[in-house]
Amino acid sequence: MSDALRTRYSVRGYLPDAVPEELIREVFDVARLAASGTNTQPWHVAVVSGDACNRLRDELCANFDDGVAQDRGFPANAKMEGPYLDRRRACGFGYYETMGVERHDKDGRLAIARKNFEFFGAPHVAFFSMPRSFQFPQALDVGILLQSVMLVMVEKGLGCIAQGSLANYPDSVRAMVDMPEDNEILCGLSFGYEDADAHINTVRMTREPLETVASFTR
Repeated sequence: MSDALRTRYSVRGYLPDAVPEELIREVFDVARLAASGTNTQPWHVAVVSGDACNRLRDELCANFDDGVAQDRGFPANAKMEGPYLDRRRACGFGYYETMGVERHDKDGRLAIARKNFEFFGAPHVAFFSMPRSFQFPQALDVGILLQSVMLVMVEKGLGCIAQGSLANYPDSVRAMVDMPEDNEILCGLSFGYEDADAHINTVRMTREPLETVASFTR
């Protein structure tokens, strides 16, 4: 897993080739062994492929193009300040710069944002949800599952990208996917085989040094 963590990055360009269902099931079968508080396993994952994935892609893109209000079931990002906001801005600006989009180019930025709802061309998408009555501790557990899925995918030769934006049209998703009625979506995960020739996949984000993010007391 150390190698998977060191080499993992967000893949934003995919080949159209579908991942065999057997391999998809293997990934999630391994990842479901992830830890959770008091073994509650508060998660549900809805995996969408094939025609259903294409229909959902079209629906979400239509929502985006029509300016349908984005409304998450769970609260969106908290207010960010200081180094956290700086890192977030650097991430966005670095992404736009790689794609040749200037900061003032509103249409270009919208086109980049739309790619989220295109699943970046991935042939598969998964939605991670938990009961709407649950709170932070259970969301943390779902995050552990999500990371486990992502690392297993790297080990199996798959690319993926976690997307909070895919929780922004929950009614459209709920109408098309099989998920518990009382669950709310936390995020989505687009995945498939990476298109190594896609320029968008040259985007890389840096990480802070250990001394910045951790302390050690004796």
